[in-house]
Amino acid sequence: MDITGDAFSRARYLLSRPTPADDGAGTPAVPAVQEMLDALPGSVTFLLPVRDADGEVVDFRIAAASPEAVDIGGRRGGNLVGLSVVETYPTVVGTELWHGYLRALATGGRWEGEPFQYEEVLAGIPRLSRFAVRAAACRGGLVVSWARLDSGEREQRRLTVMQRLGGMGWADWDLVRDVITWSEQTYAVFDRDPELGPMTLEELPRHVLAEDLPALGETVQRLLGDGEPIDHTFRITTPAGQVRHVRIVAEAESDAHGNPVEVHGFFQDRTAEKQAEQRLLDQERTALAQQTRLTSERQLAARLQHALLPLDQRSLLLAGLTVDVSYRPQQQDLDVGGDWYSAIELPDGSALLVVGDVAGHGLDAVATMAQLRFSAKSMAITAGIPPQTILGRLNTLLLHTAQQNPTTATMILARYEPDTAKLTWARAGHPPPLLVRRGRARYLPLPEGILLGATATPRYEAATLTLEPGDHLLIYTDGLIEQRGQALDEGLARLASTAEACVGHPRPLDGILDELDPARGRRDDICVLHIAR
Repeated sequence: MDITGDAFSRARYLLSRPTPADDGAGTPAVPAVQEMLDALPGSVTFLLPVRDADGEVVDFRIAAASPEAVDIGGRRGGNLVGLSVVETYPTVVGTELWHGYLRALATGGRWEGEPFQYEEVLAGIPRLSRFAVRAAACRGGLVVSWARLDSGEREQRRLTVMQRLGGMGWADWDLVRDVITWSEQTYAVFDRDPELGPMTLEELPRHVLAEDLPALGETVQRLLGDGEPIDHTFRITTPAGQVRHVRIVAEAESDAHGNPVEVHGFFQDRTAEKQAEQRLLDQERTALAQQTRLTSERQLAARLQHALLPLDQRSLLLAGLTVDVSYRPQQQDLDVGGDWYSAIELPDGSALLVVGDVAGHGLDAVATMAQLRFSAKSMAITAGIPPQTILGRLNTLLLHTAQQNPTTATMILARYEPDTAKLTWARAGHPPPLLVRRGRARYLPLPEGILLGATATPRYEAATLTLEPGDHLLIYTDGLIEQRGQALDEGLARLASTAEACVGHPRPLDGILDELDPARGRRDDICVLHIAR
């Protein structure tokens, strides 16, 4: 570096002149030397030799340093004064640099070594740096200057890394001399062999997709014709046949007449970004299509369910019984479930009472519910089949028709005969009915019966109950007794105590549901038959 060289020469010249501060041996006093170096620019130090008992030089001590002096470890100015060369830079001993110091000191001449590498450790990270060193004997010591040669190289490496990580490369156009310069990364953006040189503006259109050419042409015209900065993305085809999205950002420098004479800018490969945007767009379209499909399916399922269970709540008189029916979905306008009921009077005057729950939600659940509901009614009406036999046949039907989409269902099916007041019922994996008699609630013992669709060889048993005047019987789906964070036994106990408190009201089912069906915590639909004699 020129300024360092000037400082080195000036320091050598000043120190070679005798001063009043020199001692009797002709060695300048250190304060006077430091005063001289304080007025110098650049990196200059003054070293004094350290000799052993035999007079051999075994070390050098930094006696003075210019304010801009910097060593390979990054220490500056006054922080260098007093340092031992051997202790501070131990790897220097025995090197060409060390021998150069000794030769310059011994001959009284000047030594300038070849640039050398030195491994320094900064912030715990080792790195190699290149230095040029000059040394000249003067007044019993050495005037030494250091110059780091690789600072520009480091900046270039940083720029290269930044371009590579950003997928971009710079480009310059000298419009007067018609010279184009590309950085190394620009060739990578275009997947172009560097031996071919930069791509000319006339050659570029051959690589641009035809549909992108008009917009690119207008953009280039704004840059070269009007001198406007541009930021535009277009697509190219690489020699390998790949389509890449390339962004150009550029501005023009104009002469005194406003005519562009130079263009500076960069190209950036935005293919990965555009592909990510396209994937996100595709995912959004897929999600929207799925949402539309689910909405249509939900609306269709809701219409079907409403056709099957037209009223949320109703009261019926069947075979001498008062039957209140209530159906409450988990949440309005969401997936409808498979909870259902059937309460009809049969041709022989008896009553069929059914509550069922198909696993799942949506159109499949509603379709399965409709199949079970109508099949159960058909068998009960036309053949007078016992409840346990009907469940067995419904199990076979469910297994046969659900081969593609296996599902299960729970059910209680009961037949009430008014002449004897006898209720015969069977269950398929369903919660127990609750009987409230003379103000006390109890759950009916459960006959054997696994849920429908679980096995091809089920066993269903029937149980009987004689209803007395004033009895209240609740047949319900599990949504009535299940809540988040609550054990099933707690739900059953709560239903029993609530039913005992409500059966004396004019509309007992309303009171039970208002107490047990808060908006919070319910996980399923609710379907309830309240049977009173």
